[in-house]
Parts: sequence; C-alpha cells; structure tokens
Amino acid sequence: MSVKDKLAAVRERMEAAQARAGRRDGVTLIGATKGAAVPVLEEALEAGLDCFGENRMQEALPKIEALAGRGVSWHFIGHLQKNKAPAAARHFAMVQSVDSPGLALKLQGAAREMEMTLPVLVEINIGGEPAKTGCVPADLPALLDALARCENLVFEGLMAVPPYHPDPERIRPHFRQMREIFDRLAGVFPRVRHLSMGMSEDFEAAIEEGATMVRLGRALFGERA
Repeated sequence: MSVKDKLAAVRERMEAAQARAGRRDGVTLIGATKGAAVPVLEEALEAGLDCFGENRMQEALPKIEALAGRGVSWHFIGHLQKNKAPAAARHFAMVQSVDSPGLALKLQGAAREMEMTLPVLVEINIGGEPAKTGCVPADLPALLDALARCENLVFEGLMAVPPYHPDPERIRPHFRQMREIFDRLAGVFPRVRHLSMGMSEDFEAAIEEGATMVRLGRALFGERA
C-alpha cells in the first residue's frame, strides 16, 4: 500500500473515532518520521501531510534541510538533551517533550537569544515508567512554575507516551487521566490547547479520549528500517 493510501486510511479512521466521541473539533496528524527516508516523506507531503515529528536531532536535521521551503511544520517529539536546545529552537515549530525545569530554561535561553517565541508541550510520564522520560504528575507544578518564568516559551499543552499494551482498551485509562490533567490546566492557562497522545497502535482510543494531536509512524511509513 502506498503512503498516499495509508494516509487516506488513517484519516478515515481518525474521522470515525471523532464521530464516535461526538467531536467536531480538529485533530492534527503528525507523521512520526523516525526511520523514514526523505523520498517517503516527500510522498507523504505530496499526499497532503505537512506536519512531521522527529525523535532524534541527528536524524531530523538532514530531513529538515531536504524539505526546506516545502511548507513542512516540524515538531520535536523525542527526549531532548539540554545541549541540543539551540538546535531545537532554531529548526522546530514546536518542542513537545519539555520534561524538566532545566530543559525549559535552556530552551528559553536559546529562544531569547534568537529573539523568537517557541511553542512547547510538557511531556508527562503518565505511567510512571522508570525507563521513560517525562515529568511525573507530582512534579508538574514545579515545571509549570519554571515555564511561567520563560517569557520566550509558549506553553500550549501536554504530550504523553503511555505504557505499551497491544490492547488499546488497556491504555485508555492513561489517556483519560491525561485528559483530566489537560482540562485542569486549560482552565488556568489560556494558551493550553494541545493534547498530544496516541500512536499507530492506539490513536483511535486517544482521539476518543480527547487527543488534539496524534503521532503516527508505522501506520503511515511502515516498520522502522
């Protein structure tokens, strides 16, 4: 199946999930490009997908350069090392994986030096998994306090990678918990509008529970090379 056909099938499933949830708002589809070669991304771009997410800076930069001037919006969706903050601010429209006050301050410094504003999401380790990055819910207030002091960062919402399970119904409670945290923050922070959760295995459940962004790799581009 071509990338164009996969994209059409995914969009159909997204629309059906929104309908089941009685939602009429939009859900942004982000193509997770980890392992996908530039010609594959060009095929996706030609089919109408113009928002890509990358996990690794070293893989992202050649792709960003190859697709420069093509209207692509790039989101950083993986763990970001503090020393890569300037590159993230320079090359990405959004950083979805802010998980510590230290990283927030590094991004703030980079954005201030470039005289720009940078939209960011806070990554929540919703399953409390030791092997995963992300801010645990108990540490969220301290991170939000740090973001409040970052004048060049625009806090726009939350991102999560819940614990993996082949049955999306087993992941649904994590999505629901994320939505509850999101709703509380949206009532306090006027610019909070994005809830990024859901990947190839579980994006329909994520949409049904309120995701405004889903990050799909395998469903669009196949298995990682």
